[in-house]
Amino acid sequence: MRLLTIEDDPMIGESLKKALKADGYAIDWARDGLEAWEALQSQTYDLILLDLGLPGMDGVSLLQKLRAQKSDLPVLIMTARDSIQDRVLGLDSGADDYLIKPFSLEELEARIRSLLRRRGSSRSSVLTSGEAALDTISKKLAYRGKSAMLSAKEYAVMSALMTTAGSVFSRAQLEETLYGWNEEIGSNAVEVHIHQLRKKFGKDIIRNIRGLGYMVSP
Repeated sequence: MRLLTIEDDPMIGESLKKALKADGYAIDWARDGLEAWEALQSQTYDLILLDLGLPGMDGVSLLQKLRAQKSDLPVLIMTARDSIQDRVLGLDSGADDYLIKPFSLEELEARIRSLLRRRGSSRSSVLTSGEAALDTISKKLAYRGKSAMLSAKEYAVMSALMTTAGSVFSRAQLEETLYGWNEEIGSNAVEVHIHQLRKKFGKDIIRNIRGLGYMVSP
């Protein structure tokens, strides 16, 4: 899953990037509204974390502009603006959720999971595909009688493949899921993570589609 964090406070932005990366997400961090808008025109995201008090273009204006394009991308506002009027404005402008600073990372992560489940029309925290079951909270994968905790990158690979089970992901598409801006990507990084998953669960956990990429059975 690839998230866009739009936050002008360096300390908060760095903390969010570090925490969510450790949770298995690929994170891009825009520091103002104009940079964020450019990113949204060139990159596909699964969710936006949006501050309101941004330079260049404020958060509400960016959100209204996004919804004017008929985008249904989930947006979670995270702001220190805690008045009823601000909350009503944010939600009426198209936000899916509203979180007031300061907040705990645990609550933020839970709200992100909730919005992503909602977008996938699922109330369960467990992704299932064929014989595989992936707990999105504990990051534990069960397959054919085996179960193990996954690393952040292993989890990112499996959650991407299982969310759209039956679809083929190229190596480049999986790299976009795994890595944010300015992260160094090894030439065989995806293959290494897939090898580790197969080592834990057997070669059938992820199928090779010759010349196209990888998939898990629906």
